[in-house]
Amino acid sequence: MNLTMAIVLMIGGWFLVAAAMLWGVLRVARRHHRPAPSRAPTPKASAPTKMAGAH
Repeated sequence: MNLTMAIVLMIGGWFLVAAAMLWGVLRVARRHHRPAPSRAPTPKASAPTKMAGAH
């Protein structure tokens, strides 16, 4: 096996590993996707309490 073939095989192997890792990350991201929250109107915030300024 000459040097050119070894380099091509190394690069090809690197691409295969990178593609497998990307596929795994996308699979996990798709599996753990949370649906977007609904656009229900939120109630207005109430007046701050006395404890809001206490530190």
